Amino acid sequence: MNYSLAKPRPEAENGAAAFAAAKRLWPLLRGEHGRLAAAFLAIVANALLTLSGPLIFARAVDTYVAEGDAAGLARACALLLAIFLTAWVMHFLQTRLMGGVGQRLLERLRNAVFGKLLELPVAFFNQNKAGDLISRINNDTDKLNQFFSQSLMQIVGSLFTMLGAAAFLLALHPRLGAAALAPALVLLMFTRALSPWVKRKNTESLRAVGALSGELQESLDTFKVIVAFNRRDFFRRRFAEANEAAYRASTWSGYANNAFTPVYALCANLAQLAVLAYGIVLVSRGEATIGLLIGFLSYATTFYNPLRQMAALWASFQSAMAGWDRVSDVLALSSNLPRIASEGASEPDAPLLEFRDVRFTYADGTDVLRDVNFALAPGKTYALVGPTGGGKTTTASLMARLYDPTEGTVLLSGRDIRSYAPEERARKIGFILQDPFLFSGTLRENVLYGNERYAGLDDAALEAVLKEKNLSALLARFDEGLRTPITGGTDAISLGQKQLVAFVRAVLREPELLILDEATANVDTVTEQLLEDILAHLPPTTAKVVIAHRLNTIENADEIFFVNGGEVARAGSLERAVEMLMRGPRAH
Repeated sequence: MNYSLAKPRPEAENGAAAFAAAKRLWPLLRGEHGRLAAAFLAIVANALLTLSGPLIFARAVDTYVAEGDAAGLARACALLLAIFLTAWVMHFLQTRLMGGVGQRLLERLRNAVFGKLLELPVAFFNQNKAGDLISRINNDTDKLNQFFSQSLMQIVGSLFTMLGAAAFLLALHPRLGAAALAPALVLLMFTRALSPWVKRKNTESLRAVGALSGELQESLDTFKVIVAFNRRDFFRRRFAEANEAAYRASTWSGYANNAFTPVYALCANLAQLAVLAYGIVLVSRGEATIGLLIGFLSYATTFYNPLRQMAALWASFQSAMAGWDRVSDVLALSSNLPRIASEGASEPDAPLLEFRDVRFTYADGTDVLRDVNFALAPGKTYALVGPTGGGKTTTASLMARLYDPTEGTVLLSGRDIRSYAPEERARKIGFILQDPFLFSGTLRENVLYGNERYAGLDDAALEAVLKEKNLSALLARFDEGLRTPITGGTDAISLGQKQLVAFVRAVLREPELLILDEATANVDTVTEQLLEDILAHLPPTTAKVVIAHRLNTIENADEIFFVNGGEVARAGSLERAVEMLMRGPRAH
């Protein structure tokens, strides 16, 4: 299955895309419907109060000013002040409500994206850069937060204000109202024509930022190699290229986002000029009053000021839509490792693990295994040997169900491995990699990672368990014992110490099958002997699968398999395995 997120999305109409986006976002707004309704009512109230101001002002000019009624003018001014203050309170209320909604949406959205990443298989992470995924969680979700917190209700409020102002313009004087609204039709066509381009430029900018993040993450992860080979110039050039691409994309995004503003401002000025010119003609003919003309200019301003704000807000909407597209790409994915229903109880005399006519092909079409059949028995040690790229790690990954076969079946204790729940499969199968995984925390937390059996023990009880299982050498390697702080992804502790923690973590789980993928390749002889002693304390029924290139690691294996050319063949003796390795893939 192709999990690449780099493939381009098809263009969609803005209206349809906005509706589809709102439909997908709605479940993430659970519990916010009341606040959204209150914010909506505050927006409507604010719009109505804003629209009543010009009408009151026009009446005051034509009535109180024309008649010299100072008391009436004072009452009108007091009423306008009360309206403006109430409108300010409504605006503050909607801003307060939507700010909280935006932040809670951001939290839920990030949780949803990260939760989805945890559900996806290893193949997904092989096809996508970690830096780009980080950018989607941090940067792209924040685009949505900014839109909800700052722009959404402004857009809704602007629409209400504009519609109300347009209604007043047409009701007060249809011909003058038509002259005032004519430039808005030009803006409508302009916005509809330009919006897909704006969204596309925002998408390209977000994609370029994700690529820059991926390049930076890759460079930092391999910085020791960069220094060791003195290739700072190479990675500096690669980063400069990614940075330049991000700069160009962001520049075009900025151009696109600001393209609306000058055009909207020009049309607003043209509308006011049309109202003023035509209004003076009407006043001179006696078809309109000065108050009406002033009110008309106020309503035209009330119509076009939100429209000018909409220029920036619409660009924010396009940016949010681009971010949502990238986020929803992740949320729409599903694992290609579904759990299937069990067809019955496990067979009592079945092998611990069995491959039946297994074939595996990667997403790019690379054929790795073809019609592979073999079985593993409890308590025995098996070795997988073969040239680099021959398929050893892929075979081991199929055993642990990091992938599913393209064809055929992998059986665990006589049951299709796909029928096991993930937690049950993890209890039965342990996997120790060449590069051990530790996370930031304490030594205790790393040792007990995923181990429910001993999770409730205090430090003293856990130390007793480690001593009982002859694993106390772990504590001797760390000055602060189980409370030793561990910083994942750094060199604060040695590779040997990291591998020691990984081994103890696996042994404490007492799996039925333990897979070691070059697990001792990068440690010294003393540490390797210590790790072998740890493995010796596994239950006698535990089967071990060892992938290694060093002969002393596999010389005591009960059975050796030669993996290459799409086949997994029994090699028999160590000498035969070495002969097959030396002669190439067709030696067997």
